[in-house]
Amino acid sequence: MVGEEPNDARPRPDETAPQDTPPQSTSPQDAPPPRIDLGKQPADAPDDAVRSEGTMVMRPLGAATPPSDTPPVPPASPVGTPPDAGTGSAPAGSFGPPDPSVTGSFRLPPPAPAGGPAPWEAPQGQNGGSAGPGGGAPGFGAPQGPYAGGPGGFGGQAPAASPGWAGAGTLPPPPPAPPAYGPGGGHEPGRGEARPLQAALVAVLNLSCLGLGYLLLRHWVSAALCWAATAGLLVAALPADADGVPQGVLLGYGAFLLLAAADGARRGLRARLSFGTAVRRLALPLAVVLLAVPAGGAVAYASAHADAREEARQQALLARLAAADELVAAHKGEAYATAQADYLKALEEYGAIGTKDAGSRAGKLVPARLDAYYEQVSAPYGKKSYCEALDPLKHLHTLPTLVDKGLLGDRPAGVAEPLAHSTYECGAAALGRSAEPKADGYFSELAADFPQSPYTAKVVPAVRDAVRARVGALTAAGEDRCTATEELRTLRSTAGSVEPLEQELEPVRTEADQGVRKGVFACGTQQFGKKQFAKAAETMDAYAKDYPDDARTPYARSVSIAARVAEEEPEAGKRLPPEDAPGGARMTLVISNDAPSPVDVLYTGPLTGTFTLKACGGCRKYERVATLRPGFKACAGASSKYPKVTLDLPAGTYHMLQQRLGTSALSTDQKVIRTKIEPGYTYTTCLYTSSLL
Repeated sequence: MVGEEPNDARPRPDETAPQDTPPQSTSPQDAPPPRIDLGKQPADAPDDAVRSEGTMVMRPLGAATPPSDTPPVPPASPVGTPPDAGTGSAPAGSFGPPDPSVTGSFRLPPPAPAGGPAPWEAPQGQNGGSAGPGGGAPGFGAPQGPYAGGPGGFGGQAPAASPGWAGAGTLPPPPPAPPAYGPGGGHEPGRGEARPLQAALVAVLNLSCLGLGYLLLRHWVSAALCWAATAGLLVAALPADADGVPQGVLLGYGAFLLLAAADGARRGLRARLSFGTAVRRLALPLAVVLLAVPAGGAVAYASAHADAREEARQQALLARLAAADELVAAHKGEAYATAQADYLKALEEYGAIGTKDAGSRAGKLVPARLDAYYEQVSAPYGKKSYCEALDPLKHLHTLPTLVDKGLLGDRPAGVAEPLAHSTYECGAAALGRSAEPKADGYFSELAADFPQSPYTAKVVPAVRDAVRARVGALTAAGEDRCTATEELRTLRSTAGSVEPLEQELEPVRTEADQGVRKGVFACGTQQFGKKQFAKAAETMDAYAKDYPDDARTPYARSVSIAARVAEEEPEAGKRLPPEDAPGGARMTLVISNDAPSPVDVLYTGPLTGTFTLKACGGCRKYERVATLRPGFKACAGASSKYPKVTLDLPAGTYHMLQQRLGTSALSTDQKVIRTKIEPGYTYTTCLYTSSLL
């Protein structure tokens, strides 16, 4: 490359002056220097001249003298050197015999034309030729021709010469080759001196994520690649969200940065950068400082990512809380049994959010949600639906086993009184009820769970009042005495089943038992009056069985007999039989059995009773046709032959029911006979059986 070298540039070793370059004209005042015999070295020869058996080797101006054991390096032959150059023989005009130990001796330019200065001569006053202070030896000046300054030469410093001789004109070694400029204005690596710190500078600048090392090298394509990679990372990362940047993207970008740093170090190792020493000293620390940019960006992104994750977590917790609220609100006004499953799910969410994430926005809302939960679940109690409120209140009372006690606070304590109240009211409502659940179960639970509650103290009075109310209903008009009796039976059981209160309820139980006895009799008579003869007979039979020693047991049996007769003959049930036998005269009634089977006779009228006639051993059934003949008479044989019963009856109309057992144990032949007893007469009746034909 052709260019203009600075004034202080030294000759490049690979460039030589052309041989045919004519010397520049010299001043007429200049005289050629005297010739010096190279075989002898003056005593005052300068240090730049090296002795080597009469042969002088020249060094560039200012070059250090090599050690004694280092052979001098001869200058390169100038362009156009004859073929015999470097053979060790010097032609005419050389400075002495050649040194066999020196290879590549050089030639001087040819002598100047006649009348002109020699090519190695320099005018007085030129660089290195003027005498006086600061000048070189007389007769030495700037080289002319190809070694002069200006275009095409190596101008600047003249070659060194010994002051004891003039016109030596020895050529300096050529200057180094000019740097070759690489693409983009940078220098190709490997051409300059290795600079590790410069390589580290470029590598660190490339680690800044902006390709600053490539900018310093002016390698625009690589810088653009760095910008594109960083832009791609920003697109993938921003805005920061809870998911963050995919790990593959981060690994890929990190690998790209390392490759860019390694490539920048390679390119910058021998590149010649155009800045001074002071800048070089500050560049690497500044590049390290620039690493704060990606580091700060990473920290800022990490903070934004953490904020995004936290916000996502907060939103997720709020969504969970809202879902639990929907579960609770969906069952507003419904029975607890149908909503129980969803209530438990919502409660589980409230507990998890309120304990594990108490500091979150959703966690701070949990106490208010629990208040709303308590209010909705216990709504039946506010409506005084005590039995309906019992299960929800039990659920709320046991919440400390499901939810953290610290989260619930004093809420469970506020449920105790409503629960005790509901239990008492539900038990009181069940007093006398025989179906499940019964009152004794509620009262037992109340006394066991809340022994000090004022509602527990109300149990005994409540049972006593219920017993007395039912006893009063046994004689009250319009009351169902049978229902009251059944309720008294249940109350009697209740009074003996409330385990924690058995002793307190023992008097009540005795009172209930007396009420039951009275109630059974009252129930039977009421059933008879309602023409429920079968039920009346059954009730009175039970009474006679349960209370055989009771004073009213005989009358209960009379009512039962009258009811059985009335069941076959409703006329007999117009009124209850008299409880006491009537006074006055009585008439005799003899009843005989003219049949081969026994017979039970039930009668009712002014006097009610029953008796049984044994079978007649010698008797038989009469044919139906025979009984229809005129003059037919049963019991025609001897009177002693027939089993008989004699009754003394007050006057009045009697209904007699005959009940004979047939050949089958399940078959019964029944017949009602109406008999009127009048005063002053004796009556006989013969009972017989006949065939259907």
